[in-house]
Amino acid sequence: MTLDRYSVPEVDDGEVADEEFVVSDDVLLKVFAIGPGGELASHEHEGSTNVFHVLEGAVTVIREGEEEVIDAPGVIHHERGASHGARNDTKETVVLTASLCPMPS
Repeated sequence: MTLDRYSVPEVDDGEVADEEFVVSDDVLLKVFAIGPGGELASHEHEGSTNVFHVLEGAVTVIREGEEEVIDAPGVIHHERGASHGARNDTKETVVLTASLCPMPS
C-alpha cells in the first residue's frame, strides 16, 4: 500500500491539533499541526521510543530542558522516558509526525 497524502488538522494561532494516522498493536503514528505560537507541552513516554519527523516548517524542539530549531525535513529521536515537546516560534503552521513504539499503554 502506498500513502501519498496525510491529513493535517486546521489550526489557528496558538493552537495544536493532532490526528492518528497509523494505529497498530505495536506502533502509533500521529500527525500534528502547530499554529504560530502553539506548543506541544513537554511530556514523556516511559515505555515508548518517540520520533518526530518535521514535514513542513521549522519547529523548536524541547528535550530535557534543551531547545533546538529543526527545519523540515528533519528527524528527532527521543529515547524512552526522555522529556520532550515542541513549539512553533514562526508565523507559519508547522506539521510534524510523532511515532511511538511500542504502542503506549
